[in-house]
Amino acid sequence: MSQIITYLLVYNQYLLNQIYELTIFIAKYIPIKQWAFEDSNSPAYQKLKIDKLPIIKKFIKQDYNFLLEYYLWKYGKPVKPVRRRNGKTIPEDTACPLCGAPHQYIYDNNGGNGQYQCKICSQTFSTGEQITSPLVLICPYCGHTLSAVKDRKHFIVHKCINKKCSYYMDNLKLLPKDLDPKEKYKYKLHYIYREFTLDFFSMDLYMLPSWATSFKFRKNNAHIMGLCLTYHVNLGLSLRKTAEAMREIHNINISHTMVASYARTAAVLVKPFVDTFDYKPSNNLAADETYIKIKGLKAYVWLIMDTVSRSILGYQVSNSRDVGPCILTMRMAFDKFKKFPGKALKFIADGYSAYPLAAQQFKIEKKWDVDITQVIGLTNDDAVTKEHRPFKQKIERLNRTFKASYRVTCGYGTDDGAYYGVNLWVAYYNFLRPHELYGRKRPLNEVDMLKDAGNMPGKWQLIIFLGQQVILNTQETKSS
Repeated sequence: MSQIITYLLVYNQYLLNQIYELTIFIAKYIPIKQWAFEDSNSPAYQKLKIDKLPIIKKFIKQDYNFLLEYYLWKYGKPVKPVRRRNGKTIPEDTACPLCGAPHQYIYDNNGGNGQYQCKICSQTFSTGEQITSPLVLICPYCGHTLSAVKDRKHFIVHKCINKKCSYYMDNLKLLPKDLDPKEKYKYKLHYIYREFTLDFFSMDLYMLPSWATSFKFRKNNAHIMGLCLTYHVNLGLSLRKTAEAMREIHNINISHTMVASYARTAAVLVKPFVDTFDYKPSNNLAADETYIKIKGLKAYVWLIMDTVSRSILGYQVSNSRDVGPCILTMRMAFDKFKKFPGKALKFIADGYSAYPLAAQQFKIEKKWDVDITQVIGLTNDDAVTKEHRPFKQKIERLNRTFKASYRVTCGYGTDDGAYYGVNLWVAYYNFLRPHELYGRKRPLNEVDMLKDAGNMPGKWQLIIFLGQQVILNTQETKSS
């Protein structure tokens, strides 16, 4: 019996060795189409990837008088004005957009068809052009100047059209061998850069209406407002259910429109406190976006949380899932740092391309290096995804928590309603909601003033008071 077992083990080893040799033979001499490249490197997925930044040459204005003096010093003779022949002239108001040289030093570069060249700085320009492009974008792979091929709502698409560009030629090699040449347009082959025409870094994230510190109660009082917020935000009741609870439980006759007005007012007042609070963030952030309905149409809520403290650091509501609101959300989160951590920051997001694009803009505008770690898919197919999956699950759990409070509204009726609803929910989540991280015994961020409040309506009143104090301090700082 033992001899049979020994024989079977030896034969099993022989079969395993044959399978190994056969696998090596197939991989070497019979390449399977799917093995030609990984999915992550497939040209079919290139449209989801963000190319590295181009080489940016900024326009620097020069002085033609200085250049004239320089040429005289270097060559020992002055630069003479252009000698016109055959009676040709150019308009006297024509000047070089680069150095400012007058028309005496301007060549007619293409026989009267509108292109000129400066004799002093060699700059070419078109008829009537008084300024030149503020920057020149150059392909980082071949050094070819990028061409503007598409003009979108908030950005211009620049493309390297050089057929000998190494980036283009490498992507051509990845195409399937049997691909019809007419189908090449389906793949991203050329280097592409998006230049944003809207300055998302100059937008005021904390703008408030003028009445933010001077509202008054005409009929009810602050306690009733706190009760409405407790039912509507903490308990997740709709506006009509909140009005019904006030009537049935507290014998207070109030309409659902008044509840909405209270929520709108409270959202404006608590936002400055929520946005300027010192969260002492860690270097581990996670970002995600989820959809909501506004007037029956799809909209999006962007959230960035600190995966250590679980606090929400950045949030935005937008009608589109593009780069703009992503940049604004990241700005709001990064403002919480007293000093930006740079490469020490671990920023976890999904595979959506808006996050790398936003990181590029921070590199251009702020000189900040924001490394985006993208956790793609639902399974851990690589080491990076496996390592960072727990961080991504935390932000996904936050989305589900938000959706649990959002579903009772059946969607928002207005853009302002969505904006105010998210503001109030973030304030509740960060400062009032007992969190499982602390055994549901205290909120994520404790405020000394709120500890002394005996009930939840009182806490809402105190948060509103703290928000008003932040607004007043901000106004005093600006006036001084």
